[in-house]
Amino acid sequence: MFKHKNYLALGAVVIVAVVLLSLPTRVTSRLKLAVGSWFLPLFGLSSAAQQLPADLADSVLPRRELLKQIDTLRRENQQLRSQAVQNSAITRENDQLRSLLGWQKNVPWKVKPANVVMRDPANWWRTVQIDVGSRDGVRVDLPIISSSGSLVGRVSSVSLTRSQVVLIGDQNCRVSATVENAARDMGVVVASGPVDTTLVQLTYLASSANLKPGQNVVTSGLGEVFPKGIPIGQIVYAHAVEYGLYTEAQVKLNANLGSLEQVWVLFP
Repeated sequence: MFKHKNYLALGAVVIVAVVLLSLPTRVTSRLKLAVGSWFLPLFGLSSAAQQLPADLADSVLPRRELLKQIDTLRRENQQLRSQAVQNSAITRENDQLRSLLGWQKNVPWKVKPANVVMRDPANWWRTVQIDVGSRDGVRVDLPIISSSGSLVGRVSSVSLTRSQVVLIGDQNCRVSATVENAARDMGVVVASGPVDTTLVQLTYLASSANLKPGQNVVTSGLGEVFPKGIPIGQIVYAHAVEYGLYTEAQVKLNANLGSLEQVWVLFP
């Protein structure tokens, strides 16, 4: 039975071949084109299936390699952030140095730069330590000036490499001062209290003192500690005390004592 079927199939193939051979050339070409168009998608699918593993191998990285790349990118990001912080600090320091150098050219005294390295926890707002001492020529009672040239305080004690500075406004740092008005009224700068460290009190002014807000207050040069003409601050308001015997005024300091970083030691 199977042999009979084989014979039938073979006969059908022979008949088809004879028919194809007997057809005109134009018809045969069209038939080949039609048959080729049926099998072409199958050939393309087979080629794509063979290329797919290679493409996946090229595009998909092992998990270990991905983790390595993520770690590398994370480190680079941290380095860039660190460099940005350093660049910001360097820019701020350069700006401060330019300010210091520009101010120093207009100062008629010998000055030495110093960094604030410590604050006294028991007297946070009134004393600081700087990184220069007796080996740098520093001695007690030398004036300390801010980077903008305003009075900060005076040296109260000295060691070999460090010095303690008592800030203006402390009860141990009284300063003879002059108001820059027509009368050149003079008084003494003393502490105004612990509430606002940006203010000091100018007392013992004459009862006839004509003070107005915004007038500048500078050192008078009396007392042989602070040279004449160092800026201190501006008048905020004034009032008579002790039944009009003398006048007192609140002065807002030029120097921000709470954010001191660099200062100048003044050698008159």
